[in-house]
Amino acid sequence: MIILYRVDDRLVHGQVVEGWVPHLRAEELAVVSDEIAGDEMRRAIMRFATPEDVDLKIMTVEEAAAYLPEAVKSPRKVLLLLPGLSEAVALAGKGVKFPSLNIGGMHYSAGKNLSIGKAIFLNEADCAALKTLSSAGIVIEGRGVPSDSPLDLMEAIA
Repeated sequence: MIILYRVDDRLVHGQVVEGWVPHLRAEELAVVSDEIAGDEMRRAIMRFATPEDVDLKIMTVEEAAAYLPEAVKSPRKVLLLLPGLSEAVALAGKGVKFPSLNIGGMHYSAGKNLSIGKAIFLNEADCAALKTLSSAGIVIEGRGVPSDSPLDLMEAIA
């Protein structure tokens, strides 16, 4: 089963490994990124950052669209990590259903002028993507770690 769908541009890092994995008792991290799937060095770094007792699967969007329907039915607890909203929109466009989406970290870069919370910076394309996902019935929250109070991103960008 997929226990959390999360957008975080850092993917496998401290908040995920020390916060979300133990909180959710995740057994697998599933990273969905065409770029990372094709980068052996970045894949190796993520493997080193992943706890020994947690599996790591790194997939392209296409591979994930085929894998996720099976993962939903599996008894294994899978935490899905996406580097950005474009991957979430692409998966939804391929028929992947997800009830909610956690936005954990979308850090500042040029053109990202809307700041929400501590680590969520959005541009117009990000806001449009969030609206597309929300209109598909996906509940969207901003939250870095499990102990944070969830932020209503749709209210913040309205």
